[in-house]
Amino acid sequence: MLEFADTHNAGRKTLFVEVILPLAIAKNYTYRVPFDMNDAVAIGKRAVVQFGKSKMYTAIIVAITEQAPEKYEAKYLMDLLDDRPVVTAAQLSFWNWMADYYLCHPGDVMNAALPSALKLASETKIILNKEHGVDRATLHDKEFLIVDALELQPELTVSDIAKLLGQKTVMPILKLMFEKNIISISESVNERYKPRRKTFIKLNSAYQDQERLKELFEILEKRAPKQADVVLAYIHMSRNGARVAKNELAEASGAGTAIIKALIDKEILIAEEVNVSRLLEESGEEPELTATLSEEQEAVLASVRNQFNQKEVVLLHGITSSGKTQLYIKLIEEAVAAGKQVLYLLPEIALTTHVIERLRRYFGEAIGVYHSRFNDQERVEVWQNVLNGSYRIVLGARSSVFLPFENLGLIVVDEEHETSYKQFDPAPRYNARDAAIYLGNVYGAKVLLGSATPSIESYYNAKTGKYGFAELKFRYGGVELPQIEVVSIAEETKSKTIQSHFTSVLMEDMQQALSKKEQVILFQNRRGYAPVMLCRTCAHTPKCVNCDVSLTYHKSSGMLHCHYCGYKEDSPSICPACGSAHLEYKGFGTEKVEDELSILLPEARIMRMDMDTTRAKNSFQNILNELEEKRIDILVGTQMVAKGLDFADVTVIGIISADSLLKYPDFRANERSFQMLAQVSGRAGRRGKQGKVVIQTYDPGHRVILQVIENDYADLYNNEISERKAFKYPPFYRMIQFDVKHKDPEKLFHQAEYLALELRKQFGDRVIGPEYPLVSRIRNYYIKTIMLKFERDSISLSKAKDAIRSMILQFQTTKLSKGCIVQPDVDPY
Repeated sequence: MLEFADTHNAGRKTLFVEVILPLAIAKNYTYRVPFDMNDAVAIGKRAVVQFGKSKMYTAIIVAITEQAPEKYEAKYLMDLLDDRPVVTAAQLSFWNWMADYYLCHPGDVMNAALPSALKLASETKIILNKEHGVDRATLHDKEFLIVDALELQPELTVSDIAKLLGQKTVMPILKLMFEKNIISISESVNERYKPRRKTFIKLNSAYQDQERLKELFEILEKRAPKQADVVLAYIHMSRNGARVAKNELAEASGAGTAIIKALIDKEILIAEEVNVSRLLEESGEEPELTATLSEEQEAVLASVRNQFNQKEVVLLHGITSSGKTQLYIKLIEEAVAAGKQVLYLLPEIALTTHVIERLRRYFGEAIGVYHSRFNDQERVEVWQNVLNGSYRIVLGARSSVFLPFENLGLIVVDEEHETSYKQFDPAPRYNARDAAIYLGNVYGAKVLLGSATPSIESYYNAKTGKYGFAELKFRYGGVELPQIEVVSIAEETKSKTIQSHFTSVLMEDMQQALSKKEQVILFQNRRGYAPVMLCRTCAHTPKCVNCDVSLTYHKSSGMLHCHYCGYKEDSPSICPACGSAHLEYKGFGTEKVEDELSILLPEARIMRMDMDTTRAKNSFQNILNELEEKRIDILVGTQMVAKGLDFADVTVIGIISADSLLKYPDFRANERSFQMLAQVSGRAGRRGKQGKVVIQTYDPGHRVILQVIENDYADLYNNEISERKAFKYPPFYRMIQFDVKHKDPEKLFHQAEYLALELRKQFGDRVIGPEYPLVSRIRNYYIKTIMLKFERDSISLSKAKDAIRSMILQFQTTKLSKGCIVQPDVDPY
């Protein structure tokens, strides 16, 4: 048999690429590059690869080499999806750190970082955007086939489409269809994408001539005066080349849409439907580029600037309503003026929507917003705008640390103490505040941490000189701190002056506020109607079938809900254990507070803000708008109401039950209680009126409550830091928690004991457990927890993690580990 030389590819290099796959696997895979792709491959581009026998994935190229893998034969890349990299070198460095620090896989980080639409895989489901209205005349043959198939079957996987077209590489076609808004990704099925379309009006070019326009106007004035009004309004609005929106023209002319339609039918006006950005509503306001600062703020701002010369991170401790946001704005202005990008992190989506309105007064449309409630198209749009530099400022929740910044100069972490910055599931289990500090290191950006109630760790780092420190001690504009009154629930119950869950003091203050047309916020840190349903005869309590927790009754649905796995069942009318009809509800959540308040104050307009009322995409903003526009008198909420809200007419804050915070079995209970109580209290009396805070509790003399009354963070810190040192907790000790899970409790026992024994061989008595956590079964998995606590300075963190990885890998190779899940959580609290 004769062999012929491949003269076409002679002399060309054989390249290989290392890629990250969106899978929880320990190592990156290497693929061979087809010769015709040699010039196109680049680090940060997406590649379509085959993994396993038939699965296709979108992978990220992280290295290019001429070295073939030694242990296996490299498969060929199937395709490239990008003309330019969608992930930067700085991002890849950040991903590597996160995988290493948080003991997870690079694929876990990739999954968290990239919007779903950027990581298509074989089993990704594709849906048709029917709302978009597909113009079949513009479709290519293969696009036509896909649209036809999707009209017959609502969802198809990428594999299905590959079979339909009879080819393996379909992702470039799907990418193009996604960009045209023809298809969407089914991960967004609950928030189906509706492109934001706006109709603009323009005058037919035949009437651009002044004489013809004059003739037209005279005819319309005689025969259709309302149509003449529309044309006149259009001429006025379109001066200086401004585009005229159909709805704005209707409003300005006082004419209905039917009259505008008549002009369009006569071809006097032409309507154009345009896709406009879904990310920000047009404000209609000119940007304001100044924020007036007080003398104290000016001095603190100068101090922060000065400290940034020596320190990479500065902690700004400012009491509630001291004007921290105004300092952020000044520093953001300076960073943007220097040509830098800015990341402004907030702990809650609710805060993001609230703060964006304030910041847009200063920066106009230069701000991008990014959080988990966005659908895939919106996330991709933000991603691309950050990558190409269109957004100088990004405001977002914790996931925005993953965006592809090019020139990041400043990171602001507002409310840096918040637990919402911690990702608990799935991996990576990162803290966005800590990740932001490392991100600043990657880009050489300065990091400002801001809080009225800093975390003990951050305050310790500032006090020991690791961070810079600045402090705002007074409220902006000389507004006094709210008056705080602590009321004993026990005494009011004894004297029979309490109504339902509201003491006489709180009721009187609410009634006074309502009479003055002022607003009230009530805080209760439990959602639902009643946390526990109890049989008075046999004490039976309904529990979740999947988790080791009692079910919470929700009156709105009439069902019992599990807040861990989402399981629901009908509320029984008789006890399933003994048949008794004597069932009662114990405890209370926000739903019950709202319900009973509507009976006691029937004239008040009451609304609830918790996870149940804010599931829809714009629900946060809708509630905040109604509060701001004074269509709500009393807002009842969980911890969402404690964070950063700033409304002029909120003068009374009621904390329904402080004890649920104070009695929690956690070494951070006092710190978190102080933070929550101080933050909720800080929502009162922020604009010229002194507010009033009523704290209802069974323990009025509790140390934390007295510290909140005195606004004495220093006393809290001094008490907590001495206890942390004595009992070996952060910031003096590092903590890594291991959750060991199995569906069989007996197998779990042996697995957890084995893993703890292996850890003790390396770390000795620094290993605690295994123990059952407070909730020992979730989603049918039984859980045991092992805690590793070791000195911050005497043991190398990187060596400890290397040992942990080896132990987990060795454990997973044993038969004992079958069916077991081990989840490491670094800095678990």
